[in-house]
Amino acid sequence: MAEDAGRPQPAGPGRVLAALALAQFICSFAGSNMNVMINDISRDLDTTVQGVQVAITVFLLVMAALMIPGGKLTDRYGRKRCFLTGLLVYAVGALLSAAAPGLGLLILGNSILEGVGTALLIPPVYILTTLLYPDTTSRARAFGVVMALGGIGAAAGPLIGGLITTFVSWRAAFVFQALVIAVIVLLGRRIEDPLPPDPGRHFDTKGAVLSAVGLVLVVMGILAADNNVWLMAALLVAGALVLGWFFRSARADEAAGREPLLSPRLFRNHTSNLGLVTQNLQWLLLMGTSFTVAAYLQVVRGYDAIQTGVVFTAATLGLLATSLSAERLARRHSQRTLVMAGFAVSVIGVAVLIVLAGNHATAWAFVPGLLLIGLGLGVMLTPSVNIVQSSFPEDQQGEISGLSRSVSNLGSSFGTAVAGTILVAGLDRGAYAAAMIVLAVAGLGGLAAAALLPRPTGPAAASTPLSHRSSR
Repeated sequence: MAEDAGRPQPAGPGRVLAALALAQFICSFAGSNMNVMINDISRDLDTTVQGVQVAITVFLLVMAALMIPGGKLTDRYGRKRCFLTGLLVYAVGALLSAAAPGLGLLILGNSILEGVGTALLIPPVYILTTLLYPDTTSRARAFGVVMALGGIGAAAGPLIGGLITTFVSWRAAFVFQALVIAVIVLLGRRIEDPLPPDPGRHFDTKGAVLSAVGLVLVVMGILAADNNVWLMAALLVAGALVLGWFFRSARADEAAGREPLLSPRLFRNHTSNLGLVTQNLQWLLLMGTSFTVAAYLQVVRGYDAIQTGVVFTAATLGLLATSLSAERLARRHSQRTLVMAGFAVSVIGVAVLIVLAGNHATAWAFVPGLLLIGLGLGVMLTPSVNIVQSSFPEDQQGEISGLSRSVSNLGSSFGTAVAGTILVAGLDRGAYAAAMIVLAVAGLGGLAAAALLPRPTGPAAASTPLSHRSSR
């Protein structure tokens, strides 16, 4: 009894969920809060809008490139250890960013270290949520909280960042991130890992390098579009070739009985593949809209950080309203229906943004569109994650979680890179409308992918425990 009294007691479910949801919040916040600091950072660090865009995109890219290896490392070292290590790396990056004298050190702290930390800590968030909540209904509630905080972090990032930047400094926004990380560490240090780590588990270093290099080349190719079309084409082709090499190597390893970084068998699941496409396009839509509207308001309309952040409150409220209703919506509607409805509402929101912003000079013109986008994204973020995670058994959760988060963060990178590249190429020549039209087309693609998801076969499917699901 004395020994038990001296040991740290496991954290309660509420404490665990709070830690996981806050972790998703701060990582999503980091991806969007810099959008309202574009003028302040570029002026303070003597750089340009393109320089800040590169810092934002590299952060999202590092997350996407390392999320698959990060998910795989959870099997070898344990979900809790990876979670806490990622938090510490992230905190160091945030503090380094706060003290950065120039763009180079900001990229090192924010884009590299915070990106690496996120890639380590986010896969455990999704693995632990999936394992601790075995049936679809309770998992929908848990993922609803996690995704709500994640969506709020992305949508409210401009507002919170704008408030901090206006009343203190853009540097204080990074100190804020470090403080939130400290709270998460306190909440999460007593988390119990549901599965023991396997130190002897093989880690595919070659696959990790190839996947990271391939993804980096693809996104850098998109970023090069406004400067050099031939360089863009060369980088995209090189990226595609490296990713092809990665998948060919993975197939060869699996055929030889070695464990690859990412099993090609994961892509044989039709439902999961469609779910991954919808995840990618959701985050492309969210981050692309956030960057485009924030840059347009500041550079063209001359809004300051707090004015820009206040405009984004509409998206935050919409996302909060629907994502926190995830459990109730999951009981009443199929996941396919929710994802389709989310894309439809979001595309309408983008259309409203284009029409109203083009015809009215007031900031209120942005509110209806952003509200609709927030409502749409809140409806579909949770079911898309649930579709993917629930398609695989426990022993593949590390792989699919890493892949799922990589695909989502790649969508964020694409959104910022594609919309940002169009936008900075000609802010005063209709580039805002062009960027938003591209995002609307991406939303229509997501709607088409959601329509191809299998229809529910009966109520039993909604409550089948994860451990009984087939990976085929």
